[in-house]
Amino acid sequence: MRLGVLDIGSNTVHLLVADVRPGGRPLATTSQRTVLRLMRYLAPDGSITEEGVTALVAAVAEARKIAASERVDELLATATSAVREAKNGPEVIALIEEALGQPLQVLGGETEARYTFLAVRRWFGWAAGQILLFDIGGGSLEIAAGADELPEQAASVPLGAGRMTVQFLPDDPPGEAAVEKLRDHARKTLAPVAKSFGKLPSPDHVVGSSKAIRSLAKLVGYPVPGWSGIERMLLPRASLGSWIPRLARIPASARQELPGITPDRTFQIVAGAVVLHEAMRAMDVDELEVSPWALREGVLLRYIESLSWSAPSA
Repeated sequence: MRLGVLDIGSNTVHLLVADVRPGGRPLATTSQRTVLRLMRYLAPDGSITEEGVTALVAAVAEARKIAASERVDELLATATSAVREAKNGPEVIALIEEALGQPLQVLGGETEARYTFLAVRRWFGWAAGQILLFDIGGGSLEIAAGADELPEQAASVPLGAGRMTVQFLPDDPPGEAAVEKLRDHARKTLAPVAKSFGKLPSPDHVVGSSKAIRSLAKLVGYPVPGWSGIERMLLPRASLGSWIPRLARIPASARQELPGITPDRTFQIVAGAVVLHEAMRAMDVDELEVSPWALREGVLLRYIESLSWSAPSA
C-alpha cells in the first residue's frame, strides 16, 4: 500500500510518501517540505499568532492535496512540540484537523524519541548493540538509548534549534556573549539528563538524526565507507566546537553559502550547533554517526508492524 506521513514540526511541514508492505523496507516516492519556522510566530503569551496559524493551515492543506494526487491509501498526520506546547494548541489542532479532514496525532516528547529510536535501530540493525541517539528539532532535543527496538530510556528537553534561536540568539549575527548564555543554559538543562543516562551501559554507537545534525555533519564532518557502498558521515565534537565561533560571526544570509547549510536552516544553525556540542559534551561523546532515518520513518515502520501479515502458502 502507499502511505503518507505528514510531520508538522516546529520548522517545517514535511510530507513523506512511501510504498510499504509487511516485512519490507519503506520505499520513498515523494518528499515535500514547506518551511514555516513556527517559532517566529509565537506571541509573548506562548500562543501561535494568527499569521502563523494561517501559514500552518495553508501548508497542511497543500500537503493533503499532494497526498491525494499521489494516491495515498492512508495519511498518518503527526504534530510535535510547537503545536503541542502552544497556548492556543487545542484551537490550532482543531483547524489543522479541519484542513486535513481527519484526526491529528500529537506526539509527546518521549513518544517522538521512541519513534525516532525505532527508525535508527532499523537502519543500523541489531549488530549495532547499545545505541545512544540525539535528535534536534525546532522546538526540542530528543535523547534515547538502549539495545532493543524500544529505548531503555528516552527524554525530551526544550532545547530545539528554533526555540533557542528565538530565546537566546535573536540578533544576526548573534555574537559571542549570546552564544555563551545559550551554552550555559544548555549545560544546566542537560546536566540532570546526562546524570540519568550515565547509569546505562556505554553505547556501542552514538547516532545523530534530524536535518540540523545532517547539515552540521556536512559542514564539519567527514565521510567514511559504509555498508553496500552507502557513504556514512561522522561528526566529531572537536570540529563542531571549532566551527561555532565562526558560525556566530557570519550573518545568516551568508551561512547558506557554507557546505550543508540550506536556506531553511541558516537562521537556527548556530543554536543547533551549540545545543549538539553541549549534548555531546554532557554525554562524553567524541564523535557521532549520522542516520538518514528519523521520526517520519519511525512512524511508517510502526504502522507497517500493525498491518496484517498474510499466512504463508502451503
